[in-house]
Amino acid sequence: MRVDYQDLSKRIVALTEGETDVVALMATVACEVHHSDDRFDWTGFYRVTEPELLKIGPYQGGHGCLVIPFARGVCGAAARTGQTQLVDDVDSFPGHIACSSSTRSELVLPVFDASGAVIGVFDLDSDLPAAFTVEDQVALETILASVFAR
Repeated sequence: MRVDYQDLSKRIVALTEGETDVVALMATVACEVHHSDDRFDWTGFYRVTEPELLKIGPYQGGHGCLVIPFARGVCGAAARTGQTQLVDDVDSFPGHIACSSSTRSELVLPVFDASGAVIGVFDLDSDLPAAFTVEDQVALETILASVFAR
């Protein structure tokens, strides 16, 4: 099953309308995105909880790393640079943190609040190599902005 981003976006906007609690928003987005496509084996957020530090937030899938410094891994790179990381082969990413040995590719998007500050990252892992596309990136960046930067 491939995600229908137009339908997913409408559903997420409807479910999150009026909600201001960031954790509730993250939980809803993680759940809806995770169950929208079979490629998504782990889907969730890492929240900025201290300067230069991410901690696991709401997610769907198996366990994840509890703490990720901005200096390490794909999630750290997205938080540090404020740029989406689209990684076809995690083994080729310098400093990749293997929270799950089955992960082959990853898409990590920075999450910005209304003021433009990075409040976390949205991490999608797949057990398939090169599972994510630029279409996924653009659609998910748009969804995240509609939920968190309003």
